[in-house]
Amino acid sequence: MEYRYAGDANEKLFEAYQSDADPYPTNVSVCFPEREHRRGEIAYLQELFFPTCWNAPELVRDELAILDMLDELGDLFHAGICPYPDVNANEVVTNVLDTLPEIRTLLKRDAEAAYKGDPAAKSYTEIIRSYPGFLAIAMQRVAHILYEEGAVEYARELTEYAKTQTGIDIHPGAEIGEYFFIDHGTGVVIGETVTVGDWVRLYQDVTLGALHFEEQEGTQHALKKGYERHPDIGDHVVIGAGTKVLGSVTVGDHVSIGANSWVTDDIPDHTKVYITNHPTQERKRYDKEKDAKIN
Repeated sequence: MEYRYAGDANEKLFEAYQSDADPYPTNVSVCFPEREHRRGEIAYLQELFFPTCWNAPELVRDELAILDMLDELGDLFHAGICPYPDVNANEVVTNVLDTLPEIRTLLKRDAEAAYKGDPAAKSYTEIIRSYPGFLAIAMQRVAHILYEEGAVEYARELTEYAKTQTGIDIHPGAEIGEYFFIDHGTGVVIGETVTVGDWVRLYQDVTLGALHFEEQEGTQHALKKGYERHPDIGDHVVIGAGTKVLGSVTVGDHVSIGANSWVTDDIPDHTKVYITNHPTQERKRYDKEKDAKIN
């Protein structure tokens, strides 16, 4: 093992576990069925964030067990970062592990947003263990720190793996606020330069993406990199299923965007956006006798 963690995240996580109370699961004797085919980093992070949901009661009982797991996770991070040049892997890994207690706090708020925002949600445990949107944001919050620390390519590896598990594509560069919830989630795409405020809820097949791309000057067939090309979403925003918010536009606070909307201009605060002219649906009853002969 090449990496040894010397920070204080183990102490903070241990204290956080002890302070947990309902509605978060605290029973260390509960044993859920094991899940296979998980990438190692994902499994460690799930256990460190919510040990009683992922069969890791030893973390709640023993602070040294947390330290051992941080070392193992750090070793995986280190191995994943090292192949990429110009990154101080030791420094990056330590900085990322130091943030895990703060990320855990954010994830508890995300779980709260999911519970309050989904009439079908029965418990926080259900959300933590089974909601694809929760897994996607958990991995993105970690990957975002890696991204900010300069381990951009490795950060992308983690979010791409999360996408294979959830169908949700959140770039590690996106800045996501508190109390974030993606309901259902399949087909959601959030681009690199997106910013999202607090208490934002998205539904399936939403795209927060670019409207068009600028070309790199002096380089044939190459697109420009590193510029703002995605939306900024305010606080207390709901974006309905199938909606596309495209380009460097601003969606204000307390905005509700109905399903299948196409947004390419700024939306001011306290606004509802919805489609008024839906395609006309036609229905025609079939002839049972003719249909029977055909079939």
